Amino acid sequence: MIDGLAMADTDRTLRSLEAGLGVGRVRRSVPLAPLTTFGVGGPADWFIEVRTSDEVARAVRAAHVTGVPLTILGGGSNVVIGDRGVRGLVVQVHGGAVHQTRPGTVRADGGVTVNGLVRWTISRALAGLERWAGTPGTVGGAVYGNAHFDGRLIGDLIEAVGVVNETGTFHEIPADAMEFGYDRSRLQRTAEVLLWAEFVVAPGEAGALRAEARRSLAYRKQTQPLAAASAGCVFRNPDPAHDTLPPGIAPSAGALIDAAGLKDRVVGGARVSTTHGNFIVNAGEATAADIRALVTICQRAVAERYGVELRPEIVYLGEF
Repeated sequence: MIDGLAMADTDRTLRSLEAGLGVGRVRRSVPLAPLTTFGVGGPADWFIEVRTSDEVARAVRAAHVTGVPLTILGGGSNVVIGDRGVRGLVVQVHGGAVHQTRPGTVRADGGVTVNGLVRWTISRALAGLERWAGTPGTVGGAVYGNAHFDGRLIGDLIEAVGVVNETGTFHEIPADAMEFGYDRSRLQRTAEVLLWAEFVVAPGEAGALRAEARRSLAYRKQTQPLAAASAGCVFRNPDPAHDTLPPGIAPSAGALIDAAGLKDRVVGGARVSTTHGNFIVNAGEATAADIRALVTICQRAVAERYGVELRPEIVYLGEF
């Protein structure tokens, strides 16, 4: 009887989701590990891939009406999905469009990759985003976490964004209302879902822009373990205004981890990169539990030795 009730509930949930999203589009028990750059994690209860802003809004509304928890997944970077998977509906936002809304402004859908956006602007001789070449993930994820590189925040390049709230209602938000800070945006507080972002651009010379993009890529390859499975930087860099740093150590999470002798530290299949201390890599058959345990080891060691709290930049999703 219990199994029969559970199956009936499952069927009702599927029918309710399909009423808003289309018959045959929603899948059950979909493995999520292959959709992440870490390559770890269990399945989604329910899963759908969407591309357009309209589809994203419909998915948010369907989850709200059905009463199932909603998780948005973009390019799968900067996240660790729990080994037990994610309850409710996982919506992967993948793809979309880029277009110039007016001179000096380019709009990109949330599922567009940052690299795809960079290539689009360079091919049209539009300057402003070329240094973000090599950034993993999507526009949605970059805006959510206010991605940073070489001392710059992607929020500084944004003019406005379009979002939907938990009921699927659309709002346009100017950049000055986005609460952008280091690794921070209002989306983390409100759980609004990004549909698109408008970036400020300027006329440029395509050859010079490509050269700048190549320099950015070369720097990343030299300083980051790009050939290994990782989620990018694990921790936020300490803030010298609030964190008391030891003499001679830069305000860098990687520098603190290196100084604490944690490079090449291993838990199961997870390893602290020898290339960059702020990267944990899946060295082979790592689990989400391995990664989380290694994160905790780094936090405790740096806190005990230097009195600095390492705050995670990665986002944990699902059940561990």
